[in-house]
Amino acid sequence: MKDQPRHGFPASSPLARLLDGPMAPGRLTWIGLRPARRAAMIAVGEAMLAPGQGLEGDRWRGAADGARQVTLVAQEHLAAIASFLGRPEVEPSRLRRNLVVAGFNLFALKGRRFRIGGALLEWTGECHPCSRMEEELGAGGYNAVRHHGGITARVVAAGVIRVGDSVERVPLDQQAPG
Repeated sequence: MKDQPRHGFPASSPLARLLDGPMAPGRLTWIGLRPARRAAMIAVGEAMLAPGQGLEGDRWRGAADGARQVTLVAQEHLAAIASFLGRPEVEPSRLRRNLVVAGFNLFALKGRRFRIGGALLEWTGECHPCSRMEEELGAGGYNAVRHHGGITARVVAAGVIRVGDSVERVPLDQQAPG
């Protein structure tokens, strides 16, 4: 069907065409693993992603329904959170997200698949802050992260990812039914 609804309106609509338009690739700048609940995150230079599992070495590996196998946040949002808190920076490990990307709008991935290095992932939702943000970032941490906490994703195809890898949205004509 040529004009299947996308984003809640016909694919041929001007807004659908803009939302599905091209995006420049981004770059993976940080990988972090949470080995256990409340344990310090471990920054690594590379990691393996596996379908139905997520990141090897991460505590969420294979957890629940798989909607939160991997968490991602934009480096630009870390800068915004730091600004909201009146700090020069916020370390990625404080947000407890797995991956940090730069130069790429993660919210443009809604309903889409994307590649990082050798792995294929798909958007599963927004990653909202939890009360732990007050503990990690201090008073106001929760509100500083609101709408800047990144996204959650599921691993569709296994692959190794490395800091410096390209982050790219898969074109619509290459999106497989999920």
